[in-house]
Amino acid sequence: MSSEYATFGLAPAMRAGGVLTDGDCQVHRDFVDFVVDGRPLLFRLSDLDAVSPLASDVPPAIFTAQVRGLLLEADAPLAGGRHVIYGCPECESIECGAVTALIERDGDDYVWRDFAWQTGERPDLELNGYHGMGPFRFRGPEYRGALSSLLDADAGARRRVLLIGARGSSLAKPAAALRAIGIGADIARDAAGVPPDELRSYGAVLFGRAVPEAARAAVRASFRGAGVEVAQVEGLAPIVPLLVAQIEHALDRSPVELRRLTRLVAADDEAGVEVTSTCRVRLTAYRRDRLARTHAHDVFDGVLPTGHHRIPLQAGAVRGTSFVVARTSGGVLVEPVTHGGRRDRR
Repeated sequence: MSSEYATFGLAPAMRAGGVLTDGDCQVHRDFVDFVVDGRPLLFRLSDLDAVSPLASDVPPAIFTAQVRGLLLEADAPLAGGRHVIYGCPECESIECGAVTALIERDGDDYVWRDFAWQTGERPDLELNGYHGMGPFRFRGPEYRGALSSLLDADAGARRRVLLIGARGSSLAKPAAALRAIGIGADIARDAAGVPPDELRSYGAVLFGRAVPEAARAAVRASFRGAGVEVAQVEGLAPIVPLLVAQIEHALDRSPVELRRLTRLVAADDEAGVEVTSTCRVRLTAYRRDRLARTHAHDVFDGVLPTGHHRIPLQAGAVRGTSFVVARTSGGVLVEPVTHGGRRDRR
């Protein structure tokens, strides 16, 4: 077994939810990811839509049990001493498939090895093993310190959003869509009189386009008075999937340097995308026509390697006032499409 050490850490992450062009909803999940040698371990799995067992929406007792298991203070949940490292974001069934590994002690060290894709009681390491992944040897104090800190911290994320609009009815559909993917949403004309404790439960506030600047300033002042910094979203257009994507981006608590999808620009007939590791990327274009009807076009869906990429945009998908949403399993970016001028599309 390798005697070289890997560093171990933790970082907030999310599985991005959203309303897809086929009408399906993708559930939002906040979780804590494992950071090995300075990079999220999930990045080594290029096309996997999954979350760690350290999810913020599980009951506290289950969250604690997961931490204790990773510390080897409780029995492994799977046969052969195996632990779930990443599982299905929609359910907890092993039948959906999960990345599992053997975790064991070697003196004061912790070792993760024999990573595999598992769908039953025991994995087939020859057929479904991740042969280029691990083993990872972690120093005991660093490993225990990172995981034990979760037991003393509030692992829950602020997943409520306050929608501010001059007409509450115009925000009913975005609010319903957010609730459908697991994000709480409240609608109000302002934040006057809202108790500070309630304001602190919001992770983002979205302003409708018709909200005047004076009203926006008053809402910001209310949050400052409650001693909370909240992400502020300026609604780009009354397109429900677009607004949901903007909010998903605003709720992303992961460190910028640990994100997979880091840049999006869109101009005329081309989009520029930057990813920091190989992953699946989906690009969707949205526009409103003269009759205020929404049109959505899936313009790209594929696995991109690390680096900058230029992706053609169909002229019919982005004519007039239009927007592009870039999505990976762990992040979302939104950009309006500019016309008639060249932008830096690296």
